[in-house]
Amino acid sequence: MSGTRNGTDGGADREQRPADDGPVEERPVDALVRMSNLVTPMALRVAATLRLVDHLRRGVTSPEALARATGADADALSRLMRHLAAAGVLEETAPGRYAPTRLGDLLAEDDPSRQRSWLDLDQAVGRADLTFLDLREAVRTGRPQYEDRYGKPFWTDLSEDAELGASFDTLMTTREDAAFAAPVCAYDWSRARHVLDVGGAPGGLLSAIVRAAPGARGTLLDLPGAAQRTRERIAAAGLDDRIDVVAGDFFDELPVSADAVVLSFVLLNWSDADALRILARCRDALRPGGRIVLLERAEAPSGGARTSDLYFSVLDMRMLVFLGGRVRTDREWAALADAAGLRIVSRSGPLVSPSVPLDSCLWELAPH
Repeated sequence: MSGTRNGTDGGADREQRPADDGPVEERPVDALVRMSNLVTPMALRVAATLRLVDHLRRGVTSPEALARATGADADALSRLMRHLAAAGVLEETAPGRYAPTRLGDLLAEDDPSRQRSWLDLDQAVGRADLTFLDLREAVRTGRPQYEDRYGKPFWTDLSEDAELGASFDTLMTTREDAAFAAPVCAYDWSRARHVLDVGGAPGGLLSAIVRAAPGARGTLLDLPGAAQRTRERIAAAGLDDRIDVVAGDFFDELPVSADAVVLSFVLLNWSDADALRILARCRDALRPGGRIVLLERAEAPSGGARTSDLYFSVLDMRMLVFLGGRVRTDREWAALADAAGLRIVSRSGPLVSPSVPLDSCLWELAPH
């Protein structure tokens, strides 16, 4: 009897051991544990915040030396690394010594994907991700949780905290030339003498537009902290003679009129009611014959057939919990435009970015 309980009975062992000639199918309970445990996501974020992979790649590998380099407790850090090895992020090369795997290398500071910065708990998005601890409240109430946790709304926090705002700008400017190539090519910007980019910090898209349309001037509007950082970037790029940067709030009357008013990944941050207020301000700022150019995430394919379905839903959940916004479907965009007194003139996309794992679309809107 004890042999059967301990798996030493030959028949029981044959029933439980996977076949040697095929892949082992993951049990549903194992899949659920893998998906639901909070240990690995938080371990990755702590590793990113401590810059653990960068220390390992510089040869700091002993537990004591790593603890000194990261300001951590040696025993606790070694247990963290043991878990990261179990998760496939590190590999144990000798007892108590670790090195990053190919997956772990993504947490290096110089990796083009910038995953370390996305996960860093001291930087903008990693810090905001902690509001998912309050997901239950967001689902119960439909209200964002960032302000409840940190005392001010997300965008206000980034505007008033220079380091936090700069960390967000760095993420947004990663490989931005490649990221904006498709939307710049998808629209004839030469028709616009003046382009107003509303909420456009840190200025990558507007810079790309004026380079593509030599006859156009640009104005960028954003909150004071973001505007100041953008003003410095525009000047460093030598475009301050063609782009004005204005501090302001897009819920107020916009400071200039324009032939093209751009909203790039702005409205997903806001509820439908707030998005309508923003669209109304943009509509009122249009010169005769002008257009609103809306760049937003493309609708995820139905049926879960593509990875972008997951990225679409992850971003949508972040908008819910951080900001109270939403990533909208094509039908929702059409309804929103109509409610704002706008018609969809054209739609381009999906536009595929080499640096962002989520397609986008460009809508051209005009007043009814």
